[in-house]
Order: sequence, then C-alpha cells, then structure tokens
Amino acid sequence: MMEMYVFARFHARPGQEKALEDAVAAVIPPTRGEPGCVSIHGFRSIKDPRLFYIHSRWNGENAFDLHLGLPHTVRFLETIESLLDQREVTRAEMMV
Repeated sequence: MMEMYVFARFHARPGQEKALEDAVAAVIPPTRGEPGCVSIHGFRSIKDPRLFYIHSRWNGENAFDLHLGLPHTVRFLETIESLLDQREVTRAEMMV
C-alpha cells in the first residue's frame, strides 16, 4: 500500500480567520483517530493570518476517500464553505 499525502490550503474571507482556525482545530483530533490516518497537522501562515494549511498522510487513497465521508469531515467542509475565499487540495505521493 502506497502512502498518500494531502496538502490543503485554505484562505479565509476577511474577518473569518478565528472561525476557520476553530474549524481546523476541531477536525484534527477526530481525524487523527481514523485507522487510515498516519498523521495530520494544521498550520497558519506567519505572514498572512488568513492563510491556513492542513498536511496529512494516509495509508493510501482509499483511506482518504473514506475520511471524506465521515461525519466530522462532512461537518468541517460544510462549516468552512462560507468562511473561505480560496481553497486548494492536492493529493500527492512522495518522490524521493
């Protein structure tokens, strides 16, 4: 099984930084408990307080696809939809 890495970039609308920070902080602990999650961490940009990242490692793409349908993930995605002006999610594999 090949590990998969996910890089998610979220940019908050003006004034929505705290709500996005809270949403990211809330989704991390239950995600860490998922059997297919190797690791997950949330980050906030030092230079742009509206810019957040989630970096996660998964036991394959199927594990991440399962994650997307779990209640805490669905709730997170519904919550952040109105908080963002930009979102980008990249699935990747390690090259070296």
